[in-house]
Amino acid sequence: MIRRLFYLSLGALTAVWVMRRLQALHPNHVARRTANHATRLLEQVRDFTSDALGEAAERETVLRARFGLSDPDNHH
Repeated sequence: MIRRLFYLSLGALTAVWVMRRLQALHPNHVARRTANHATRLLEQVRDFTSDALGEAAERETVLRARFGLSDPDNHH
């Protein structure tokens, strides 16, 4: 009797687990997760690009001052 109860509960647990995994593969869920990952990736790329451009501009200013070059915005 105990063995039957064990296998019955194991089967029910397995069925619940399989149903949850199948629901996670539903197209709406997959699309939502993909969109969220893409959004996060785009934010990271924007942050990196912003940091890189800021550092490049700062380095250009330092180099122009060091070598006595004029500012490219001021045409003399």
